[in-house]
Amino acid sequence: MTESEKQNIQEIQYIFSDMDNTLFDFVHAKVEACTAVVNRIGTGEPLEMMSYFLRGIYGFENLENIEDYLREKYVFSDSLFEECCCIYEDVKVENVELYDGVRETIEAVKDMGRAFVIVTDADTENAYRRMKRVKLDGLVDDVIAYDMSGKKKPDLGAFDFALKRTGASAAESMYIGDSLRRDIAPAKKMGMVTAYAAYGDRNDHDRDFYFEPDYKLNHLGEIIDIIQNNPKTPVSSKKDSEKAAASEN
Repeated sequence: MTESEKQNIQEIQYIFSDMDNTLFDFVHAKVEACTAVVNRIGTGEPLEMMSYFLRGIYGFENLENIEDYLREKYVFSDSLFEECCCIYEDVKVENVELYDGVRETIEAVKDMGRAFVIVTDADTENAYRRMKRVKLDGLVDDVIAYDMSGKKKPDLGAFDFALKRTGASAAESMYIGDSLRRDIAPAKKMGMVTAYAAYGDRNDHDRDFYFEPDYKLNHLGEIIDIIQNNPKTPVSSKKDSEKAAASEN
């Protein structure tokens, strides 16, 4: 390696991570919440109700999906809808639990002097409610929610916003996520090192999509070896990542 090439490399200093299904099994939490609602109304099936959140009509978190389900089952009333929304939200959060080793991994990243930042499509209220539930809100460096950037993944604007907010360059950044389409492909396009959280991939609707990540994780703790043993990545300037983001607009 020439002196010029040596000067043109950087260590991974920023670890950006998706939240749901990367740090904890959010699908499980939602299914448990749907089960509680179905038990309350006395009709339907949990997975059937869950499918309403996957239709793409209102969004994965939108409570109007519950209203549609109650109407479909001919049990809707304003009071029952309000009650079911409260049941759903409470049970969902109660069932959010970190995967084994997540806290220890984030603590190790912090001990190494690196920043650990969450980038999520959840809004700020929902994101912080879940982060407080698993007691990560005081550990991670920042939580960047959808309503802060105005962009949802795989829009490159979500990644560009995260880089600019933290002052990080793509070259010194790793991105971890469970979706090849929404996390890995756009992060790689931005010039970030990518780590695919295969252990949390519940994206059955994306099975036909494939993108080669830099690393495939069987558990989050594997990022420690990646940072320690493969710490250096080719520099792509901030102008390069900004150009990639601009090309999407």
